[in-house]
Amino acid sequence: MKPARTKTPRKPVVKKGSQTNLKDPVGVYCRVRPLSFPDQECCIEVINNTTVQLHTPEGYRLNRNGDYKEIQYSFKRVFGPHTTQKELFDVVANPLVDDLIHGKNGLLFTYGVTGSGKTHTMTGSLGAGGLLPRCLDMIFNSIGSFQAKRYVFKSNERNSMDIQCEVDALLERQRREAMPNPKTPSGKRQIDPEFADMINVQEFCKAEEVDEDSVYGVFVSYIEIYNNYIYDLLEEVPFDPIKPKWNSCSTPMRNADFVPPQSKVLREDKNHNMYVAGCTEVEVKSIEEAFDVFWRGQKKRRIANTHLNRESSRSHSVFNIKLVQAPLDATGDNVLQEKEQITISQLSLVDLAGSERTNRTKAEGNRLREAGNINQSLMTLRTCMEVLRENQMYGTNKMVPYRDSKLTHLFKNYFDGEGKVRMIVCVNPKAEDYEESLQVMRFAEVTQEVEVARPADKAICGLTPGRRYRNHARAGPVGDELLVTDVVLQSFPPLPSCEILDINDEQTLPRLIEALEKRHQLRQMMIDEFNKQSVAFKAMLQEFDSGALNKENYIQGKLNEKEKVISGQKLEIERLEKKNKTLEYKIEILEKTTTIFEEDKRSLQHELEAQNQKLQRQFSDKRRLEARLQDMVTETTMKWEKECERRVAAKQLEMQNKLWVKDEKLKQLKAIVTEPKTEKPERPSRERDREKATQRSVSPSPVPGDVYKTRGGGQSVQFTDIETLKQESPTSRKRRSSSTAPARPDGAESEWTDVETRCSMAVEMRAGSQLGPGYQHHAQPKRKKP
Repeated sequence: MKPARTKTPRKPVVKKGSQTNLKDPVGVYCRVRPLSFPDQECCIEVINNTTVQLHTPEGYRLNRNGDYKEIQYSFKRVFGPHTTQKELFDVVANPLVDDLIHGKNGLLFTYGVTGSGKTHTMTGSLGAGGLLPRCLDMIFNSIGSFQAKRYVFKSNERNSMDIQCEVDALLERQRREAMPNPKTPSGKRQIDPEFADMINVQEFCKAEEVDEDSVYGVFVSYIEIYNNYIYDLLEEVPFDPIKPKWNSCSTPMRNADFVPPQSKVLREDKNHNMYVAGCTEVEVKSIEEAFDVFWRGQKKRRIANTHLNRESSRSHSVFNIKLVQAPLDATGDNVLQEKEQITISQLSLVDLAGSERTNRTKAEGNRLREAGNINQSLMTLRTCMEVLRENQMYGTNKMVPYRDSKLTHLFKNYFDGEGKVRMIVCVNPKAEDYEESLQVMRFAEVTQEVEVARPADKAICGLTPGRRYRNHARAGPVGDELLVTDVVLQSFPPLPSCEILDINDEQTLPRLIEALEKRHQLRQMMIDEFNKQSVAFKAMLQEFDSGALNKENYIQGKLNEKEKVISGQKLEIERLEKKNKTLEYKIEILEKTTTIFEEDKRSLQHELEAQNQKLQRQFSDKRRLEARLQDMVTETTMKWEKECERRVAAKQLEMQNKLWVKDEKLKQLKAIVTEPKTEKPERPSRERDREKATQRSVSPSPVPGDVYKTRGGGQSVQFTDIETLKQESPTSRKRRSSSTAPARPDGAESEWTDVETRCSMAVEMRAGSQLGPGYQHHAQPKRKKP
């Protein structure tokens, strides 16, 4: 395989402004136009000379649920509704024209929504000339007497100029004037009444420190960018009978001389500056002639009637004023015939088409396509500004998309450091333009942060200054020369009378000869003295020149040392600036990260507080629940303890009763068993029963705390707890008595029955007395009548 051919590296391009690191921000100014009607709602308020404030209109407040705020924007200068064109020109355009005359480029463009007053600001109206006629007036007031003759400067159509001698320029003038339709308008032509009031500037304005040893030439061109195509508005289209004719709606025309203009292309010259190839440049010598050229191109500009503006610009217009400057030669009479000494400066006045929203303009068809291209080019301009700002602030090297639009591609040199850039933001304060005005303000805010390199000063030609008027003074004696001659003549002896009245007069001529010889001798003595003084003066000059040369060499050496130190310091400053930008970028990233972390921290703290509050509520609920459960447990425990005690007491009473009954039964059984069998039991009387009962009641009870009551048979009955007797029914008591009764002997059935009956009756009577009369009545068995 053959080795790949290596490409020759391209020579790095040295920009004009790259020798200095001084930069100036883009100057952004704001102009607020007056309202069309005094009763219109206003959304923009001028706070001071540098600040405006936007108010949200009422309709937008309702649509956004009352969420609105007032926003303030700052500019280099704010011009209110009552600002005159003169005040605007003095602040914005005057410094650009002054730089133009001193060899520096400038760019001034107006930006805003449709109907905000851009064209009025740039062109003006009847009686109030705009920035363009005032710039032309200042230029011709400054260089009027220093202009070169017509056609001394000639464009070579490569964005540069050639110099012709006066003979060639004269032949060129004669040839142009001999043409039937001269292309260059004559300065003697009558002023068009349409714009006579616009160029009638009352205030005289002139630049200071104009170079008097140079000659100047002014060339103007006028182009428009329509649908991202460039058209020359000064181009004279010849009539061609073969080609079809077209009108503005792209349909054929009959019996007409209109031929559609051809679009131009952008080229790059040898200095890497962009220009429009084949664009017509007209040399003008007065403001009337220049504005006549402008007005001729203005009539060809594309405008249309839209819903928002009766004469809406449908294209971006660019009026270029090119000032050519060349020094005079050493004699001060002719232009120096060296092309390298020509200085070309340019001022571009741009009237941008207004950004618009199709839902408001109701545009259709061609108007809709025009609006789309206008908005696209303005969006590209905004993108370029944002990328430039990001590259300068953060030290990045992103590619600026100049080539995405013809507008930005044409003016990319200005943003790369080829001149000053100024922008006038025109706004309409009516409430209907609030959203568009808000976008315009945001774009202006970004543009103010873009910095453009300061252009370098023009080089000095090296010829002696003041040669124009000095050489003119040599043409004849003036002033001081006359005084010196009179003094010299008065130092000579006076001449005798030379009048000869007699032919034989022999004294007049000898006296005259003698006087002339004396004057000759005196003159010779003065010449010798003058030669001596001139030799001494030459020696002094040589000595002074040698001293000055030594001082100059010394100063030059010091300057070289200082320049080395300064260059080293500049490199160090560049390094520190890059480091500073990098650190600022890192600091900004860290600040953003810190902000994010702080927001996360605050959210986590809020979440932690919410969880803590939730836990506190759960803990308090748990304590309340535990207290309730503890109370319930205590209450249930006490209840069950009481119930157990009651049941135990009842059980004890029941068991005591059973024991007592058994004891009584055993006693009865013992008594029955011990009695003699022959003896029949007799029915005891009531008195005996009372006695037995009394005797038995005296005997101690079997269980402490029991209560006994006797009945007629003398038996003691133990009474149980009242609550147990209330709960126990008579049937259960009877069943209990029958179940707990021991087996009786066969012979003692009746006695056993009698004992049981008495015990039961005693118990029931005792219970009835404590439970109440109802229970006693119910429990007491009916006695049989005898």
